[in-house]
Amino acid sequence: MALQPVNRRSVPEDVFEQILADVLSGEMRPGEPLPSERRLAEVLGVSRPAVREALKRVAAAGLVEVRQGDATTVRDFRRHAGLDLLPRLLLRDGKLDVAVARSILEARLHNGPKVAELAATRRPPGLRELLDESIRKLQLDADPVEQQRHALTFWDHVVDGADSIAFRLMFNTLRAAYEPALPALATMMAAEVGRVEAYRSVARAIDVADPAAAETAARELLEPATAALMTALNILEGQP
Repeated sequence: MALQPVNRRSVPEDVFEQILADVLSGEMRPGEPLPSERRLAEVLGVSRPAVREALKRVAAAGLVEVRQGDATTVRDFRRHAGLDLLPRLLLRDGKLDVAVARSILEARLHNGPKVAELAATRRPPGLRELLDESIRKLQLDADPVEQQRHALTFWDHVVDGADSIAFRLMFNTLRAAYEPALPALATMMAAEVGRVEAYRSVARAIDVADPAAAETAARELLEPATAALMTALNILEGQP
């Protein structure tokens, strides 16, 4: 466990970040006990209350189990953590985790059509106008990164139209993981965000309350770029 003294201006945030990094990297394995509160404070050069507060955050994130009068043990984050960890898992130490990226693409392709279907079923007032405005901005903007942002805004409105808190929270997390990579994805996403008529097809199906057509249009919009990105990830994974 390569803990280091922390900057006191960021206590207990730095304590939390160091423990989090060790758990996610596998350096601290599930079932392994954490050093005592006193030992952590000594190694990190911080107060015990700061360590205690950080451990509460780590426990709330589902990464450790705190038992009164017993050792605090590491939990398997794959079984106990929430979606909020996804952005941290995607990029670790500046490196892309291919498996995590693949899972995000799979979720994107699965969720997008279903969200469009729900939006067409529930079709709240004013949704079509919001979708049309996003499409208009998408068509007018020549910058590939900004085009992706307009596309995200389009999907943001679709998710609102679906009126599903579960899909909303998933979208928020996927977007947080995806947005930092927008510049790197610009080339591969150009074909998707450039298909303005495909976005119109999704909006039209939602507007006429045709769930099946909305699901199909969304899938046809998302599949080509998803397949291209999956191929790129497979190539990346095969590199030494």
